[in-house]
Amino acid sequence: MTDINDEIPEEEHGEGLEGSLLSNPGDLDRVLDVRVDLTVELGKRKVRIAEVLDLGPGSVIEFPKSAEEPLDILVNDQLVARGEAVVIGERYGIRITEVVSPNQRLRTSGVIKEVPL
Repeated sequence: MTDINDEIPEEEHGEGLEGSLLSNPGDLDRVLDVRVDLTVELGKRKVRIAEVLDLGPGSVIEFPKSAEEPLDILVNDQLVARGEAVVIGERYGIRITEVVSPNQRLRTSGVIKEVPL
C-alpha cells in the first residue's frame, strides 16, 4: 500500500500543509465529524436511452474496465485512492492498494491546469 506522504518529497510538504493542519490539531478536530460521500466506482459507460429501457431482470451491463484494473475510490466525487474488491462474510468491501497524492487529486479536480509546453 502506498502512503500519501511517500509520494510527496519532503521539500514539497511546505508550510501550507504542515503549518495549517499539523501545528494546530484543534482546527482539524472541527471537521472530523463532517460526513462525506464515499463511492467505489466499478466503471462508467454511456448508453442510449433505448438500451436503458431494454434493461430487465437478468440483463448484464458490460464496462470497459478490465477485471484486473483497480477500482476507483472517490470522496465527494474526488478520486482519493484505488483498491480491489473483497468479500467479507456476506458483504462487499474494498482493500486499498494505492492512495492518490494530493498533487494528483488537485490535477484531476481541475484546480491545477496542465500547461502545454
